[in-house]
Amino acid sequence: MNETIENIKKVYKYGKEYRKHLIGMIMGVIFGTIIGVIVPILVAEQIVYFTSSAWKQLLIISLVILAVQAYNAFAAMFFTRRNHQYFSRGTMKNLQIELGKEILNITQKDMDQNSSGVFVQRIMNDTEKMADFISWGGLDNVRQILGNIGALLATFIINRQVFLYYLFVTIVLTFFNIKRTKKYGKKDIQFRDKSENVSGLTSELVRGIKDIKMLNVKKSFMIKLQENIVDQNQKRFEMAKINMIYKYIIDTLKAIFEFGLIILLIYLIQDNVITIAIAIALFNYKSGIMTTVMEKVSNLLDLTKSFNISCNRVFSILDTNTYKKEKFGNKSLDKIQGNVEFKNVTFSYNKDNIILNDLNFKLNSGEMVGIVGKSGAGKTTIFNLLCKMYTVKSGEILIDNENINELDEKSIRGNVTIISQNPYIFNMSIRDNLKLVKEDLTDSEMIEACKIACLDEFINKLPNKYDTIVGENGIILSGGQKQRLAIARALIQKTKIILFDEATSSLDNETQAEIQKAILNLKKQYSILIIAHRLSTIINCDKIMILENGKIIDQGSHSELLNRNDTYKNLYQTEMIKIDS
Repeated sequence: MNETIENIKKVYKYGKEYRKHLIGMIMGVIFGTIIGVIVPILVAEQIVYFTSSAWKQLLIISLVILAVQAYNAFAAMFFTRRNHQYFSRGTMKNLQIELGKEILNITQKDMDQNSSGVFVQRIMNDTEKMADFISWGGLDNVRQILGNIGALLATFIINRQVFLYYLFVTIVLTFFNIKRTKKYGKKDIQFRDKSENVSGLTSELVRGIKDIKMLNVKKSFMIKLQENIVDQNQKRFEMAKINMIYKYIIDTLKAIFEFGLIILLIYLIQDNVITIAIAIALFNYKSGIMTTVMEKVSNLLDLTKSFNISCNRVFSILDTNTYKKEKFGNKSLDKIQGNVEFKNVTFSYNKDNIILNDLNFKLNSGEMVGIVGKSGAGKTTIFNLLCKMYTVKSGEILIDNENINELDEKSIRGNVTIISQNPYIFNMSIRDNLKLVKEDLTDSEMIEACKIACLDEFINKLPNKYDTIVGENGIILSGGQKQRLAIARALIQKTKIILFDEATSSLDNETQAEIQKAILNLKKQYSILIIAHRLSTIINCDKIMILENGKIIDQGSHSELLNRNDTYKNLYQTEMIKIDS
């Protein structure tokens, strides 16, 4: 109970602005509860009048019941449920928005270690369960329980012995429902974990469908998906099995209690304690007490358990350290020069494998620097650290002589842009993809950026031009087109530091040459760091650094390295052979 109350308080914070609708809904529930208590008592009188042939009184009380029930139906539709929609939808909206913000603050390491399904399920499903519980699901079941308790009160007024019998029955059946709910709740937690796995794999199936087909791994991927779906359905079956077993126990007990009720009523009639008419009235209350109340108690217990599970899952992101959040400093740099320095930087993604080992280098403002090295040498890691996607284990990364651990998020990510080898393109129009980085983007700015990125001609051939929806992760675009769109996005963002992470690797030679011209046009205006397998991309850099085993082993211009460094010379000659062939 304490857990539920605390969770209700937490959820209410997100629906506080809609409290007038919650108040209206609670008032409707209170009126509905009062009516639910009164009607069974009136019905008892109705039966008495009917069996005693008091037709006038029967007609009057029947009209009263009709009026009360008509008002209850009107209030439920236009008062209670309307307010529920406002409060529930508003609360869920606020929860989802806040949850989205917090997910964006989770460290990249924790994001890498969890499937997307973990977060999708919590945003879409758990927030809805939370909002519905405190706005309608919980209140409506309470209303119906209290309303049907009116039948129990009616028996108290009519006959105390039957009342005590019904009370005993209620306690016994409630005990078994509580037992069922506890067992069901444990399986529900397991089921949701399995659902997250299925959701994550389903998302990967859609996002990675091209690669699944091209790699010819449809069979093995479906085996993996099938295994998780089977596990998920096994947990669903186990939940259903618990319900079936306890339903059998509870239904059997109800049948026994109904038989016991008949014996009790016969005894009371024979002992002249009650009349047959009163016995009929008392017997008719059994469905309201033994069935309706128990069903609603059962529903309320299920909803409460589900609500608490959803709260634990959502608040593990919002309020706890289950998922670590990114940390930034408080220092703000409105306008940077673009100087970057790595001082004695050591980093590893895990304890066993050091990626960068006491790394030192400088990128001066307006300078263009290239980085070459074997795969796994740590080139991309340099970019991840500079953007603070990960935090260095030791050493310092400086922007304009300021340690990035002391800078706020805007000072880092508002001044550094990465154009990656496989950039993520959002499922929206080309225009909206570009407006993400600049809300007030003009058509002329957009077109100019796309021209520099050699994309304007392609866009103008599309049916809807800049308003073309590109699909999830830019599915309608080729790899090269996605990279060019990412370059246009970076040009619009106009950050002082631009990082190219093998950004021309998927382009043909002709397009690469055009992009190379665009990059050279940025020289001196921006600080540019380029990772490249194609040395032709970086031969015009101010300096080129060779990265090996997490360290810079040599640096200089293209001609200098070609003359003195065998590693660089071999890389260049190998590339020239490929081009000639």
